Amino acid sequence: MTWLEITLLILLSGAVAALWWQRGRAARLQEQHKRELVSQKESRAAELEAQAGQTAALFDRMVEGIIVVGQDGLISLANRAAGTLFNFTPPATGRSVMEATRHHDVAAVVARLETEPEVLSHELRIDGLAETRYLQVNALALRAPDGAILVFHDLTRLRQLEAVRQEFVANVSHELRTPLSLIKSAAETLIDGGRKDPAVTMRFLEIIDKHANRLTLLIDDLLLLARLDSGRVELNLQPLSLRNAAQEALDDAALIARARDVRLENRVAEDAIANADPNRLRQVLANLIDNAIKYGHAGGKVSLTGRSVDPARVEITVADDGPGIPAEAKARIFERFYRVDKARSREQGGTGLGLAIVKNVVQAHGGDVRVESAPGGGTEFFITLPAGKA
Repeated sequence: MTWLEITLLILLSGAVAALWWQRGRAARLQEQHKRELVSQKESRAAELEAQAGQTAALFDRMVEGIIVVGQDGLISLANRAAGTLFNFTPPATGRSVMEATRHHDVAAVVARLETEPEVLSHELRIDGLAETRYLQVNALALRAPDGAILVFHDLTRLRQLEAVRQEFVANVSHELRTPLSLIKSAAETLIDGGRKDPAVTMRFLEIIDKHANRLTLLIDDLLLLARLDSGRVELNLQPLSLRNAAQEALDDAALIARARDVRLENRVAEDAIANADPNRLRQVLANLIDNAIKYGHAGGKVSLTGRSVDPARVEITVADDGPGIPAEAKARIFERFYRVDKARSREQGGTGLGLAIVKNVVQAHGGDVRVESAPGGGTEFFITLPAGKA
């Protein structure tokens, strides 16, 4: 073999080796690229899954109910609030809106989105066994592949508050109208000549004075409740003997009790000490004792008992032996202007706010109040207050 042939063979071998090396390098680069693509794909999938999880978690924490419907009309997402509003278990995917919500108006809103881009502030009423709920729904048609998103806001509490406000205004108007009418009538009688008779003058002046005082009490009670509601009542908290506080309240009520031949008893334990505002506690006890005397039996008794419940709490009870409170009235007894026996309550007088004030004052102390009663079995009001140190 000549040197030329050897040289050519060496060059050819080098070229072949270089070719194989290039092919191997290309294969390695291609394999590395594939691995990077797979890694990027997996990373992207994990990122999308994490984002989906975060979105689902965010939706589940929202107060508003959310339902997303696909173009096939089936639910693709529903959060926990939506399940609570319509009593189904999320995620409810693959079910129709009608099947999940069992409400024709919701399905009708979804149907409207086929021709309308959005439905705003549409109100729904859902009648349930426990209560009637009011919902506001805002719906938006989405681009493919999604169909629509519905957002539900629960208006039930707002509707309840509005009903309470309307009832409150009606009650205040009624309570103001009665004494004002009597004052006006008495004044007109005096103006028309009644003042010429001293006996008539005195009788009608007494009517004016009585009902002016009634108006003053009503306004004072309303202002107190407004301050309690806003948290603007400052309490002068100090250790108080419940027995002494009870006796002071009973002494104040002695005249009213004698008029109805009602016996008053103080059976509060000597060692019961509350951390309370003296004036506010006296007001609470006065309201409860006054009610017990008025609505108990004539010739009966009203007794106050009290004790330490535990190191942190004391309890005082105002009990009468009257006709009791019907079961359906106990849940509403602390509402403003609520009266169990409206005719008798108006005859007895008062503002109709006494028990509402009792509840709010006790709660302002960090305490609690409850009532136990049965028709014919008398009534007991239990007040729990923070304990004080002797």
